[in-house]
Amino acid sequence: MTTAENTLTPQESLALIAETISKTRDNIKVNSFYFLLWGWLVSLASFGFFILQHYTGFAYYFLPFPVFAIAGVIITISHYTKRKASTSETHISYFLSRMWMVLGICFILVVFINVSQNLPPFTYTLIIAGIGTMVSGLVMKFKPLIIGGIFFLCASMGSVYVIDAFKPLVHGIAIMVGYLIPGYLLKYSKN
Repeated sequence: MTTAENTLTPQESLALIAETISKTRDNIKVNSFYFLLWGWLVSLASFGFFILQHYTGFAYYFLPFPVFAIAGVIITISHYTKRKASTSETHISYFLSRMWMVLGICFILVVFINVSQNLPPFTYTLIIAGIGTMVSGLVMKFKPLIIGGIFFLCASMGSVYVIDAFKPLVHGIAIMVGYLIPGYLLKYSKN
């Protein structure tokens, strides 16, 4: 018994690759939800941390981060589970979802290690966000995410020269520029 082997011309191969990237961008466009969710949660946590630390006597000024992070994880898992059940997943979207899962674990480890050493984790979490955002943008060929990733990396470098008291502000602004602006551009993009 012989099997028919399909060979694609170079033009057909390029068209298939372009279609796969387009489908992934559509899937990710729908998943701009995650950039927006985490952009709002983390920027609000950063600004809340700063306000509580500097303008109140509240001893637990750090609470916005664990509260918003737990809420974000629950919402992310719930949303991902519902979306996965109703859509097919491309290889690229599979890669991106697993990359962000690993980076999420890295976020937790970086925060735990820095807090254990009485250091603010803001510089290092910006590096992790920069890696994930830039790789996502490069894979999807979406320039606003690439620029957002570059901004995160630049903000992490800049935060080295900012006193610890103002690092939450740098962090919050970087999250808004790196996640929220590209997230909204992705959500409303025509591609």
